[in-house]
Amino acid sequence: MMMRANGWLPAAAAVVAGTLIAGAAHADTASAKIAVDAAKSQGLVGEQSDGFLGLVTGSADAAVKAAVAEINAGRAQVYAQAAAKNGVTPEAAAAAAFNSVISAKLKPGEFYKPNGGGWVRK
Repeated sequence: MMMRANGWLPAAAAVVAGTLIAGAAHADTASAKIAVDAAKSQGLVGEQSDGFLGLVTGSADAAVKAAVAEINAGRAQVYAQAAAKNGVTPEAAAAAAFNSVISAKLKPGEFYKPNGGGWVRK
């Protein structure tokens, strides 16, 4: 099904935003969130425009990698649910989440990776 971007993107973003907020406790365990938040503040982990976390430096210790994997797995489930509700791909739902929810929560000094670009510090 082909939909105009200006028609489904806001709807997908709204569903993803609501699901991320409502499902945050399920997607992010407390210890994984603490580890990722610490790694973000150290510049080791950042947010990617595809809606997932990434390693800024390309390397991190096993605990940080496990925390990133855990959170990304939870996000993938949320994006799949939002996509199914909106008739879009999970990739589109994830990108909408980055554009509407995740990028707005970036703190000064944290890294993000725009579509097609390299890591940028906010």
